[in-house]
Amino acid sequence: MINLPRLAACLALILSCAVFAAEPEIVVGVEKAGDTFLVDAGVDLPVPVRMAWDVLTDFDAMASILSNLQSSRIVRHDGNTLFVLQEGTAKFGIFSYSFNSMREIRLEPMQRIIARQLTGTASSFASDTVLSENERGTRVHYHAEIAPGSAIARMFGGPFIRHEVEEQLRAMAAEVARRQSF
Repeated sequence: MINLPRLAACLALILSCAVFAAEPEIVVGVEKAGDTFLVDAGVDLPVPVRMAWDVLTDFDAMASILSNLQSSRIVRHDGNTLFVLQEGTAKFGIFSYSFNSMREIRLEPMQRIIARQLTGTASSFASDTVLSENERGTRVHYHAEIAPGSAIARMFGGPFIRHEVEEQLRAMAAEVARRQSF
């Protein structure tokens, strides 16, 4: 006798693997304005907004999602505002540098994540991530304004920041795919 629930689960797993078989297209643009780099990036994830939101806001597990983080934890929670401490090492070719930050993150559930650095290695950092539903699932648009504090980031500028953002979005997409397969 055919076990319909098991068959349905297997079909769902096969379909989710097929959907994520091709890595999602990640588009990242970086411009320099004085000492600040302006980043605009986007990716379409073939999942509901809720699933994308759950991954993008899982700050306590972020070190297991992003390879450049050694630690990430919510140190304070005040309504829809989180205070997140992160430490890690960014790499670009043979170069690497350690970084840390304490960020205030305001959440507009299922729609927007607004972050600003309170303290940290960068001279300044602010970002705005917007999630929206589209015909393919969820569109993630990321905008950031970053004034690097590291000589490596300033030296390599745009290519370095583009690499970091692409790597982070790729890791987030992989985590979404991993969670969807469960």
